[in-house]
Amino acid sequence: MTAPMTRWVPSTSMPLSDAQRAFLKAPRFASLATVDPDGGPRQAVAWYDLLPDDRLLVNSRAGRRWPANLQRDGRVGISVIDVENGESWLGLTARVDAVVEDVTRAREDICDLAYRYEDGNPSADSLATFRSQQRITFLLRIEQVHDHLNEG
Repeated sequence: MTAPMTRWVPSTSMPLSDAQRAFLKAPRFASLATVDPDGGPRQAVAWYDLLPDDRLLVNSRAGRRWPANLQRDGRVGISVIDVENGESWLGLTARVDAVVEDVTRAREDICDLAYRYEDGNPSADSLATFRSQQRITFLLRIEQVHDHLNEG
């Protein structure tokens, strides 16, 4: 059984090519780069999903540094790499388009991501853990695409 993905109000993002969209639809890990309050870089690895309107959905436990950075400064650099061919990757420049602070909705978003990343079969324990946490969801509007899919 798979969980239904959320329907979001469309937003204008940079259009992706079919190849870029297919690459991002695979359950790969994203490296997110945000800006700390002192201007320094902060990186984190995260699950994501590509929404039908080409925005990315990312989710985190509330209180972590990278979500706090995104709430303060909505700019984010993202790298998504093909683990089988590290020379094939996409770099994305994005900006926060919406923040979902409703904890119930954000908890369901992380559960949807668990279905995506755990072959449609997350453990009941992991879902229960996610549903007990303070969570936050960001919708990221892609502003630039740096395509390195044909590099390798």
